Amino acid sequence: MAKKFADLRAQMSPGSRARAEAKAQAMLAEMPLNELRQARGLSQKMLAEVLHVQQPSIAKIEKRTDMYLSTLRSHIEAMGGELEVVARFPDGVVKISNFSELGKATPA
Repeated sequence: MAKKFADLRAQMSPGSRARAEAKAQAMLAEMPLNELRQARGLSQKMLAEVLHVQQPSIAKIEKRTDMYLSTLRSHIEAMGGELEVVARFPDGVVKISNFSELGKATPA
């Protein structure tokens, strides 16, 4: 007989629950674009409509390993997010500001 996850979780020790939660949060903090879109509750078709492109274009973007930052930014913004470019070094993290205005209209 199948058991409910809530029942199994209740039987876990507090330490095991904490480790499971930490692992789940780590998995949610890093994912491919297609999984991010799905986690946000969006279909490729819905995202395509927001970006004014065809659905196959979304599928193509999600399979790419190399793309323009402006393409990635528009994709992330269409999902309701904001893209930041960050460099991580052993002695700290630096947000790269060159790209903050990329793809935005310049004032006349």
